[in-house]
Amino acid sequence: MNNIKNDFSIKDLENLSGIKAHTIRIWEKRYNLLEPERTDTNIRHYSIESLQKLLNVAFLNNNGYKISKIAKLSNDEIPANVREIASRGSVENHAINAFKMSMLNFDQVLFYNTYMNLLEGHTFRDIFYDVFIPLLNEIGLLWQTNTISPAHEHFLSIHIKQKILLNIEKLQNLEPKPNTKTFVLYLPENEIHDIGLLFVNYELRSRGYHTIFLGESVPMNSLSDLLEFFNEITYISYFTVKPEEEQDVIKYIEDFKKEIINKESTKLWLLGQKLASVDISSYSDSIIGFKSIKDLVKEL
Repeated sequence: MNNIKNDFSIKDLENLSGIKAHTIRIWEKRYNLLEPERTDTNIRHYSIESLQKLLNVAFLNNNGYKISKIAKLSNDEIPANVREIASRGSVENHAINAFKMSMLNFDQVLFYNTYMNLLEGHTFRDIFYDVFIPLLNEIGLLWQTNTISPAHEHFLSIHIKQKILLNIEKLQNLEPKPNTKTFVLYLPENEIHDIGLLFVNYELRSRGYHTIFLGESVPMNSLSDLLEFFNEITYISYFTVKPEEEQDVIKYIEDFKKEIINKESTKLWLLGQKLASVDISSYSDSIIGFKSIKDLVKEL
């Protein structure tokens, strides 16, 4: 392994596995489940093999195995039991752990193989909702707690984006529904987190809607250009980190209403965590906020 993270603190293990550090210590002491090395000041640190084992142990434990039974399994039997359970249908958590390992090792082959295995029994839509969304939520927390670096996050994000783009590409030859409205998908200035928006584009295209994907960091004044070409536009945007403050979100919406929404057929649909503290229900039907992509899709 070249220049990958292969040394972890017990806090890293807690963040990556979901098993509390206190529980990990008990498992070590009572069952000799892991064998950490220690620094000169007696602080535990763990190898990537220990992390892999703990992820497998957590998977078995979440699927009904008592820790006392897991502790009696050999190092070869633990992953064998994981594969057996995954083959019977409990694949989502196993896949999430495999994607985490591919991220930590920058292992493109493991990412690809895990994805292809999922495709054998799941649609791309199922994989996104049941695996990629929970995985991305976990990765966001791991990044915030300094368990992973920005390079890890970018590695995972770019591979997920590739899969979304690949599936959008398969829909490019589909003709939009006759007389359908146009959806314009964009991110506000300085916003670059486009995975959610890309998947919304996939959902719209797969249902036969006409979409125009403008992507990240689009100035508001350039959005009015689209109004010259299409009679009925629903703009869709995703506020993940921008606009930054609550008052900035409100100002953005007010400015959008004033500058872009020039008739009843023009709308703005919004998603993203920056909406959590903002009440936009007073803007009638012209501006709507959604808690999730699934909620937005129900509106179609």
